[in-house]
Amino acid sequence: MRATTGSRRPPIGALLFGGGTLRRAVQTAVVVGSVLVAINHGDTIAAGQAPPWWKLLLTYCVPFCVTVWGALTVKLSAGQKRRDRDAGPS
Repeated sequence: MRATTGSRRPPIGALLFGGGTLRRAVQTAVVVGSVLVAINHGDTIAAGQAPPWWKLLLTYCVPFCVTVWGALTVKLSAGQKRRDRDAGPS
């Protein structure tokens, strides 16, 4: 049985970045990305050189994307459980 109009999934933008997800993802990217930069590129930075910009960008993008993906899967799972509960027994 199809879900009713009232139980439609929110727009993808709201799922990806709503409910504080964007703020948490940026905070996670800054903290975890900085730790990863120190681990992966600390010797290069200590030698007075700059790592390639694209490696630094990816180092910050990965924890950002993981945080957004985790939030999305939790929201989708919670929505599915809610729809299953609202549908009642089959």
